Amino acid sequence: MPARDEILQANADYAARFAAQGLAAAPSRRLAVVTCMDARLDPAGFLGLAPGDAHVVRNAGGLVTDDALRSLAVSHWLLGTEQALVIGHTDCGMLSFANDDLRGRIGPPADGMDFLPFGDLEESVRAAVRRIAESPLLPTSFAAAGFVYDVQTGALRAV
Repeated sequence: MPARDEILQANADYAARFAAQGLAAAPSRRLAVVTCMDARLDPAGFLGLAPGDAHVVRNAGGLVTDDALRSLAVSHWLLGTEQALVIGHTDCGMLSFANDDLRGRIGPPADGMDFLPFGDLEESVRAAVRRIAESPLLPTSFAAAGFVYDVQTGALRAV
């Protein structure tokens, strides 16, 4: 069965037993999470989050990009979040290439594009936390903390 059909069947099963009607858009834990799009990461699972608990922003590398900051500003100013967790992970693909590698695969449309690879996982997380702390889009009271998730053990460690 094609993946699209599997997904639609899974959604039909989910919708048939859906019980999360009426959740507020504002996260009940007043928490936002910025993490990687890596398919091995299940932030709700490894953070013990239920639907409605937190906003989760995902992108390649779990980076606090301009777009992630935009989402955090909306999350804070319109929906009441008070803190963010930045969670990188071991064996991240963003550690495994240079811009020129990916530009070479894509060709001219990617000329000059920065895909934001990084060489030091912990420093990437620290830089993301600093970017939140220094952002003029968020108040100084908005807290941020960084962690690394271990894809082999499921454990978090503070950075």
